Amino acid sequence: MSRQQSINSSQTAASATAQSPLSRSFKATGEDVWKRTEKINAELFTLTYGAIVSQLCTDYGRDFTKINEQLFQMGYSIGVRLIEDFLARTALPRCQDMQETSEALSKCAFKVFLNITPRVTNWSSTKDTFSLIIDENPLSDFVELPMDAMEQLWYSNVLCGVLKGALEMVQLDCDVFFVSDILRGDQQTELRVKLNKVLKDEIPIGED
Repeated sequence: MSRQQSINSSQTAASATAQSPLSRSFKATGEDVWKRTEKINAELFTLTYGAIVSQLCTDYGRDFTKINEQLFQMGYSIGVRLIEDFLARTALPRCQDMQETSEALSKCAFKVFLNITPRVTNWSSTKDTFSLIIDENPLSDFVELPMDAMEQLWYSNVLCGVLKGALEMVQLDCDVFFVSDILRGDQQTELRVKLNKVLKDEIPIGED
């Protein structure tokens, strides 16, 4: 099967999932919580994040590998704390598989916190890996990367860390990474989520 056929097949599967009652429930929940969420100025949010990235560039001497790592770690720290707030505000049940997880992320989590709905696509044959296509990224509005950053910097890498941390808190050990970014001259911004394993709930020593 060609790559294009594979992508088309995954898009068809994602489309079918998008029409399911559960998917509509995720969408409705995300929109409802967003309406009740206190808003901040979008431009201020974008400029504040830009200032953070700029400061990291200064602190790490434009070593973009280290900057990517720092953005990821910042996001991870946010994600492990944000998940509790997200679950409290949405009252979502535990997802039964990665397809449900992808829909919860796309239609609910991204909507609640960033007011966007990435497209879920490009599923692996084992249904444990998928892509989120971010057509509108509020973190990168007004941003144009300098030439030395275009080949190395993942400007929105904080998002990967947030997802990694949040998913880990619900017992999903995942790799989360960007494979393309419009800021780097790519045709689209694509974030990949790959499930490594389902973590077991840890029981403290001495307890049954």
